[in-house]
Amino acid sequence: MQRCFWCNEHNPVYVAYHDTEWGVPQFDDRYLFEMLVLESFQAGLSWECILNKREHFRQAFDGFDPEIIQNYDAETVERLMQDEGIVRNRRKILAAIGNAAVFLDIIAEHGSFLAYLKTFWDGLIRMETGKTHSDLSDALSKDLQRRGMKFVGTTILYAYLQAIGIVNSHEPDCFLHGMPSTPFSP
Repeated sequence: MQRCFWCNEHNPVYVAYHDTEWGVPQFDDRYLFEMLVLESFQAGLSWECILNKREHFRQAFDGFDPEIIQNYDAETVERLMQDEGIVRNRRKILAAIGNAAVFLDIIAEHGSFLAYLKTFWDGLIRMETGKTHSDLSDALSKDLQRRGMKFVGTTILYAYLQAIGIVNSHEPDCFLHGMPSTPFSP
């Protein structure tokens, strides 16, 4: 079975992510926030590194509950800075805290994060490969930055859109290329 070139077939966590989650529509608010945080931590690193630390991130960041994360204090930031199971980058940790508050503001304004995404997106899954950004990621990045989010550049957001299934980028030789996606349940 051939997979996308980037999938390390020697890493079962990565294979499972590629085969069952990446590019599969999943629009639950908690999942959308989790992926936003993980993608922001990935900046400058490999996705495989982040994926290998994902379970520890979930523990360290209270199951990615934005209600809890938005209230993290300096003591919590210092605890996270000492946690070897996550990426210990103060700017990214502080961004996750601030982004949680913005994420919740968006939900309050639109009813869900998906409803917010649909103000930019027509609801159709995009099938595209070989890109690092798009008109959709450009517009979304600009708006989230305007709202105060950090680590949400267009390349990060394009990877986010791929992860949550708005963009399906399985490569032409991959066994999942062009396959209809079914919702993923984490």
